[in-house]
Amino acid sequence: MSLNFDSNQNHFFFNKKDSVPLVFIHGVGLDHQMWSPQIDNLNEFSTITYDLLGHGKTPNIKEKLTLKDFSEQLLEILDYINIDKINLVGFSLGSLIALDFASSYQNKIEKLILIGTTYKRSEQERSLVLDRYNQAKLNKPISKQALKRWFSDDYLKKNPKTYDLFMNILTKNPEDHKNFLKAYEIFANHKDDEQTIQKISSNTLVMTGSEDLGSSPAMSKQLVKDLNKSSYKEIKNGKHLCSIECADDVNMNIRNFINN
Repeated sequence: MSLNFDSNQNHFFFNKKDSVPLVFIHGVGLDHQMWSPQIDNLNEFSTITYDLLGHGKTPNIKEKLTLKDFSEQLLEILDYINIDKINLVGFSLGSLIALDFASSYQNKIEKLILIGTTYKRSEQERSLVLDRYNQAKLNKPISKQALKRWFSDDYLKKNPKTYDLFMNILTKNPEDHKNFLKAYEIFANHKDDEQTIQKISSNTLVMTGSEDLGSSPAMSKQLVKDLNKSSYKEIKNGKHLCSIECADDVNMNIRNFINN
């Protein structure tokens, strides 16, 4: 697997095989490492993982970020390595970026996979996310709260290395925290645009964990109603990061969907 920084200092990994690449977009506050269970298992495919603007090793100099900035970042990486067509996989904020990218650059998308997507939040659901964002702005620690939302207690007890990895990723220095808040603001305040959704014509798989409260099955089912050519898979006993805790089920669904 090759490690690169493109001409704009976007940090990415490209594992080149003879297939349309699977491109993975991580969630807010995280980095490319969250996709290790997919990269390790789906090794017959070309894969691209990268760090979003202001995350991991990718810098960010903008005072304010938009979904368009993140979509253009992905386009820059694809242009740099001369990739014309991709299968795009997004998680949480990454799913919102994937939807924005797919609506703007439909000709580049073969298939689209969305995991743990928020969609048409209720006022109460929006209030809970804004409350967490406001806590983060006050520098109140939110890492342990996040991990309890993302993983089951039993999984964290049995997998201390995963707990330590994510605590390390979520513990930010002041500059990284500032960039995290810029991305978190987008996620917390996002309002879905049905016109954007309806522009997408790619076959789409929408997945979420049955126990994911923040990106609930009800949200995903509503998204499938509004998306053309889409289907829904619910990951039994999965919480928000079902891509890790229930990796076997998630990987099976990804593989079947791409190969179908």
